[in-house]
Amino acid sequence: MEIRKVGIVGAGTMGCGIAESVAEKGYDVILVDRTEELIGEARSRIEMSLNKKLEKWAITEAEKKVTLSRIRPASQLVNITPADLVIEAVVEDPDVKKEIFRTLDNLCADDVVFATNTSTLSITELAAATGRPDRVIGLHFLNPVTRIKLVEIVRGLKTSDETFATASKFVASLDKTGVEVYESPGFVTTRVIVPLLNEAMYALMEGVASAKGIDAAMKLGFDLGKGPLELADRMGLDTVLAFMERLFRDLGDLKFRPCPLLRKLVRAGHLGVKSGQGFFKYDDEGNLIE
Repeated sequence: MEIRKVGIVGAGTMGCGIAESVAEKGYDVILVDRTEELIGEARSRIEMSLNKKLEKWAITEAEKKVTLSRIRPASQLVNITPADLVIEAVVEDPDVKKEIFRTLDNLCADDVVFATNTSTLSITELAAATGRPDRVIGLHFLNPVTRIKLVEIVRGLKTSDETFATASKFVASLDKTGVEVYESPGFVTTRVIVPLLNEAMYALMEGVASAKGIDAAMKLGFDLGKGPLELADRMGLDTVLAFMERLFRDLGDLKFRPCPLLRKLVRAGHLGVKSGQGFFKYDDEGNLIE
């Protein structure tokens, strides 16, 4: 199946990043969210991202305009019907996602592939909400989408080889590396990174070292781009907590039990970069304040 138009449901951080990345590679994009206001904010966010690339001479003004022209905003799911591939990128709530897939199943042609950007939920369970479980797959993009070159391509129980091949070809066309993953809680990236983040938080809570010291040790000692505590801040501490709770519930392993310090920060509204403070403080541009 040839993909020309891509529908994206959800115009939050992930949806905007996916829309920008897809449009830059020549695809027409239909970006859908609940209200005109949310869609307007999304377009502004994408334009701001492109402006930053423009400032760094990574793109030209003409390329920026062409990318923006390929993204068509909409506030009704019915507008997504011309898409050959639909990527769902809404809140990490199984009931919300299943309702969206039920609606899409009724709206879209039978050969349209449905993908979900979930990082922890069951592809098989979401696919069961449709009449086309063989054409449902996970495409787990990581944040920031425009810079991270990895996409986990996650098979559900009934995902067909044809659907996997279509998804793999699409991911490659975005100049990203696709890794085939068979469904398991947290897939690969979330499952592996969460214990590292959690242990760093426990080390801080127990007074083993300061937050700055822990991150410096891990960055310099293991050649990481960011330390685990800053990484958690950038992921969003509420998001990290949700990951841990789901993995702990699904796998029952104590290594996924959320650190009490993480719960305390989330209760205080210290969610990381998005709130300006987490384990560290950040300015309005998301830069770390030393």
